Amino acid sequence: MSTTTSDARSPLPLLSRGGRASTAPLGTAEERSPLSLLFRRRSSEDVKNITSVSSSLLPAFGTVVEDNPSSKPFIVLPYDRRYRLWELFLVILVGYSAWASLFELAFEKAADGAFPTIDLVVDFFFAVDIVLTFFVAYLDTSTYLIVDDYNLIARRYLKSLAFVMDVVSTLPIQFIYKSITGNSGRGQAFGFLNLLRLWRLRRVAELFKRLEKDTLFNYFVVRVIKLLCVTIFWVHIGGCILFWIAYHYPKPIDTWIGSQVEDFKDRSIWLGYTYSMYWSIVTLTTVGYGDLHAVNTREKAFNMFYMLFNIGLTAYIIGNMTNLVVHGALRTFTMRSAINHILRYTSKNKLPDMMREQMLAHMQLKFKTAELKQEEVLQDLPKAIRSSINEHLFRSVIEHAYLFKGLPDGLIVQLVSNIKAEYFPPKMEMILQNEIPTDFYILVSGGVEIIRSKGASEQVLAKLGPGDMAGEIGVVFNIPQPFTVRTRRLSQVIRIGHHKFKEMVQSDVEDSKMIITNFMTYLKDLNDDMKKEIPFLRDLLANADAQETVHTEEAPQSNNEEIVMVSRDENEKKEEHKREGAPIRVIIHGHPPNQDNNNGRLVMLPDSIQLLFDLAEKKFGRRGSTIVMADGAHVEQLDALRENDNLYIF
Repeated sequence: MSTTTSDARSPLPLLSRGGRASTAPLGTAEERSPLSLLFRRRSSEDVKNITSVSSSLLPAFGTVVEDNPSSKPFIVLPYDRRYRLWELFLVILVGYSAWASLFELAFEKAADGAFPTIDLVVDFFFAVDIVLTFFVAYLDTSTYLIVDDYNLIARRYLKSLAFVMDVVSTLPIQFIYKSITGNSGRGQAFGFLNLLRLWRLRRVAELFKRLEKDTLFNYFVVRVIKLLCVTIFWVHIGGCILFWIAYHYPKPIDTWIGSQVEDFKDRSIWLGYTYSMYWSIVTLTTVGYGDLHAVNTREKAFNMFYMLFNIGLTAYIIGNMTNLVVHGALRTFTMRSAINHILRYTSKNKLPDMMREQMLAHMQLKFKTAELKQEEVLQDLPKAIRSSINEHLFRSVIEHAYLFKGLPDGLIVQLVSNIKAEYFPPKMEMILQNEIPTDFYILVSGGVEIIRSKGASEQVLAKLGPGDMAGEIGVVFNIPQPFTVRTRRLSQVIRIGHHKFKEMVQSDVEDSKMIITNFMTYLKDLNDDMKKEIPFLRDLLANADAQETVHTEEAPQSNNEEIVMVSRDENEKKEEHKREGAPIRVIIHGHPPNQDNNNGRLVMLPDSIQLLFDLAEKKFGRRGSTIVMADGAHVEQLDALRENDNLYIF
C-alpha cells in the first residue's frame, strides 16, 4: 500500500489520532533491571543466591550500595561464601557442645574419657571465631551501609552481650583449674559452668532461619529437620536431668533407675544413658508402659513439670506438621472446591453439558498452569523485571507477527511490556462472534479455528497456528468481532488489550502507517469466505487500490483541466487536522442529485477535491467537474463534510 500523504488519513479508526511521542529504545534489559543493584554487592566472589543473604543485610529503599564495599585487607564480608562455610562448620560443633554439656553434667564419669580433650579442640575453634569476629564487617542499621572500620567493628563487638557470653562459654575452665591446682576438676560446679556452652545454640536458630528462606532447599524438609532436632534435644535434656536427679539422690535404690538397676552408678554410662532416653521418649509420647516410673518426691516434681512442658511441645509439633501438610494440599483443596461450585452452578441453572465441560476444563487448566501464568507469578515484581521477562519469552513472537513487522524497537518494547500470557484448553471459545472487541491474541503454541456462526450452524473459515493473530480485525476496525475463535487443542496465547494498543500506536503517525500497510496487505490475502463476513471490506480494499493507482500515475498535463492548488501552509494545516481527527466515510454518486439511481459507493474521503474527482472517475468510468450535496449545495472544501454525507459528482 502506498505511503503517500493520503495514508496519513488512516482508513482505520483505531490508528487515526495524531501526536508525537518518542519511541526510542528504553535501554538494555540490564540497564532497566533493578537486579543489577542487588548483585553489585559482592566480596571476592559474586553472591550466587540472593535468597541466602539475610534480610538484615539488604539496604533500605533509596540506599545506594557501592560496588566494592570494602577494600581493606583482612576484612571479611558477612555474606562471603567462605565465611558462610565457616559458620556451617561451627554449627556442627555447636551440636556436639550442646549435647556434651548436658551429658557431662549428668554422667560425671564421662570426664575420665576422651570428652575433655574433644571439648578443648571444640573450644579452640570457637576461640578462633571470637578473633575472626573482630574482622567481620557489619551493616549499620542507621545508614544501611557496610561498616569495615577496624575500630568500629571492635568497639561494637566488645560492647555487646555476645562478646561476654562467647568468651565465658569458650574458656576451658576445667582445664585451667587442673593446670593451676593439679586436680582433675571433677564436680558439679564445672558441670554447671559447662552449660554456658548452650549459648552457642543461637547459631543453630540463625542457620534454620536462613535455610527456610533459601530456595535451594526444600522448605518442608528444612522444617521437618528443625522439628526433629528440637524434639531430640528436648528428649536428651529430659533424660539427662532425670539421671542427674537419680545419681545425686541419697538412696540410689529409691530412684526410678535404682529400682531396676541397683548398681547403676557403677555400671557403664551408656547403660544409664540408654535408660534415660528410653524413659524420656516414653514420657514424651505419653505411652507409659509402667516399667520405669518416678519413685521419690524429687522425681515426681520433675515429672510433673516435664509432662506439662511436653503438652506444649506436642502441640507445637502437631501444629507445625499440620500446617506443612495442609499448605502442601491447599491448591488441591481449592481446586476441588472451585469444581464443586461449578457443578452446583451448572446444575442449578440447567446449563448444557457442553458449557459445563468447558467450565470444568478451564478451571482444571487454570490450576495445572498456575505456575506459568503471568498474573499470578509476576504480579508482585517491579514493572522493569516483568518487562524483561516478557521480552525474553515473547519478543520474538511479537516481532514475527504480521501486524508488527517493520516496527521500530521502541514500540516493540512497549508492546512486550503490556502483554499477558494465557492458556486455553481445547474446544474453548477465545472470542465470540459479535462481541465487543476488547483484546486480540497472538498464538504462541497450539491452534485455533475461525468460525462463522449463523443460528445453530457453524462454518470453519480458516485454521490458525503458532505465530498467527486472532481478533485483531475487530480491534483495528473497532467493530464487533466478525468471527468466533475456538481452540483446536491446548493453546498458549499472548493477549494485547484494545486500549493499551490504541494508546501506543496513536503516538506516532509513521508507526500507524506501517501497521496500516501490514494490515491491508493481510486483508487482501484473506479468503473469499472471510471477506464476505465483513460488509465494507471489498469497498475498502477497492478504495485502497484506487488511491494507490492514482498516486502512481503521472499528473494530467492538459491546460484545459482545472487543478485545485493548495498552498503549503494549507497542506500543513490539513495534515495536522488529519492526524487529530477521525477518518470520514462518504457516499459518492456519479450523477446529479435529481436523478434516481442507487449506484452509490462508500469510500474514505481523500485529501483533496482533485483526488476525489480521480477516485470518482475510477469508480464510475467518467470524470466529473462538480461536487454537490443532496440539497444542491456546491462543495468547495472537504473539511466541511461529515460522516456518511452523500456527494454527487457529475
